[in-house]
Amino acid sequence: MDLHGETEGTDMKQHKRALVAVVVLSLLVLCEPAFAGPGGKIASAAFESFWGRIGLFILTIIFLPLIIYVSMREKLAERRTQKDLRFMSMHSPDFEWLKIQERLKDCFFRIHSSWDDEDLSSAAEWMTDWYWQNQQLVHLERWKKEGLKNVCDVKKISNIRPLLFVHRNRGQEHEDSMVVIAVRAKMKDYLQKTDTGKVVEGSKRYKEVSTVWSLTLNDGQWRVSNIDAGSMSLAYAKIVKDLPDIQSTLISGSRV
Repeated sequence: MDLHGETEGTDMKQHKRALVAVVVLSLLVLCEPAFAGPGGKIASAAFESFWGRIGLFILTIIFLPLIIYVSMREKLAERRTQKDLRFMSMHSPDFEWLKIQERLKDCFFRIHSSWDDEDLSSAAEWMTDWYWQNQQLVHLERWKKEGLKNVCDVKKISNIRPLLFVHRNRGQEHEDSMVVIAVRAKMKDYLQKTDTGKVVEGSKRYKEVSTVWSLTLNDGQWRVSNIDAGSMSLAYAKIVKDLPDIQSTLISGSRV
């Protein structure tokens, strides 16, 4: 019996199912594909109409098993991440989950506020240097030249879930460690003409938007190093199963 061949076949099937799940979830407002504000994409308004909501309901019913599969994978990743953070918190208060949550909330509101003001310099200390420069130059400056403004307003954060934790010791103790967090918030996000105020993308309605934020420990502070669409949550959750035991990282000094 070719056990190796059977294993490869099973892994391929699982990979295909996961890929389909990501595509499907990219269509569902329950896992908003486009992320608001920072990141350069406008929150989708695809399912705001009556027929859009009907279509969403039908898609949800059809792909319910895949949605459940994705939810289970993310829940397992969340448990592992919480467990690893609890272990590391015994070695440094920087890894206490409540502390990380508060830092994430501060980053979330400050960066979105600066983004709406079209100048991220006031929130530079909440991001890594690379990410701050990238977002300012690539998106905000380009939109200004095109006569556009991204209106972005956060009403509240609805949910915060840890998906992945990577412990590192780059240069100094715990430096460059990373935690990836799924964030769900009620907000409005749209792109409009600066001179006329005409909406060219998105809508003025408040909606639930899911994003995935990566925080990196830099000079003793958690700073935003990346923002992904909510549909990327499964990809991060799947990485967890390949990570070594957290205890070993204190000896080896690096996890990935």
